[in-house]
Amino acid sequence: MERSAASVTITAGTIAMVFLFAALAGLLWFLRDVVLIVLTAVVIASAMEPGIVALRRYRINRVFSVILIYASVAAVFFSVLFLFLPPLLEDAINFFSRLPATLSALSLSDATHGLLPNFSASFTSTDFLQSISQSISGATGGIVSTVSSFFGGVTSFILIAVFSFYFSVQETGVDDFLRVVTPTAHQAYVLNLWKRSQDKIGKWMQGQLILGAIVGVLLYLGLTILGVPNALLLAVIAALFELIPVFGQILAAIPAVAIAFADGGVTGALLVTGLYVVVQQFEAHLIYPVVVKKVVGVPPLMVILSLIVGAKLAGFLGILLSVPIAGAIQELVADIDRRKTRELSRQGLTPEGQPK
Repeated sequence: MERSAASVTITAGTIAMVFLFAALAGLLWFLRDVVLIVLTAVVIASAMEPGIVALRRYRINRVFSVILIYASVAAVFFSVLFLFLPPLLEDAINFFSRLPATLSALSLSDATHGLLPNFSASFTSTDFLQSISQSISGATGGIVSTVSSFFGGVTSFILIAVFSFYFSVQETGVDDFLRVVTPTAHQAYVLNLWKRSQDKIGKWMQGQLILGAIVGVLLYLGLTILGVPNALLLAVIAALFELIPVFGQILAAIPAVAIAFADGGVTGALLVTGLYVVVQQFEAHLIYPVVVKKVVGVPPLMVILSLIVGAKLAGFLGILLSVPIAGAIQELVADIDRRKTRELSRQGLTPEGQPK
């Protein structure tokens, strides 16, 4: 039986393409800070687009609509920074300062103390939180330095703001950018993929914000009525833990029950446990079906993994970019799966590869 010889031909064009791809990858890595800035600006401009479109329905000029939207977002952001963050930091400082006493009240064994960090030493970070709180409530310079530190410096923050504003003012600003960086043969698909990803992420964010805000407000009111210390911090933790499927509220309830037990004994712990159970049932049977189930978004587990990876790779900017990229990857994988299913169907096969 004769064996057929396999031959591999490498042309000069193939070698050139490999070197070109390697050079492009190296250039992108060298300019990664600029790439992150531009991508962040694209994401921010895309997030602003629904609001701009809504204002345009009232025959408001696009430039004026963009200014209104950005001014409103800036006003809300700095209001939260001035009015909400300082009391939240004070609550966090109070929580960390009370933590050793709380742990002592829980009657932890010596063995458990050996497994846990030395909290009395670890939570001297309260001084750090105190300095942040003072800088925020102190002066505008503190605000600018605090905000710019998240975006990688003052220059990066300014560039992101300028680029995102430019992309928003130009009606096809984001589309034009994607056309520039995408080969001509794939431009239509990339634009369609980004539009679908943008819609998915927008709906997910809308549902998550509403769900987290409702749960946070309900728990804050309940904890305040029960007289539990650090009610604001515990409510914010619960709102953030809405990102975690199934176990989010259970994890958020642990510090609340512990603080309630240390402050009010078994009765306080039972009351707080009952409050979290009531809110969780209210969320599961009323809020979630109305708000979230009607929203086709990104799976929570994928969101958590993308946030962790984004933070590890690029810090705060990576967090901003992680969910949009995850949404785009999800849509891309779904497109590939649909393409394979259609191909198998043409061949008379089921999606599992079996004959029909």
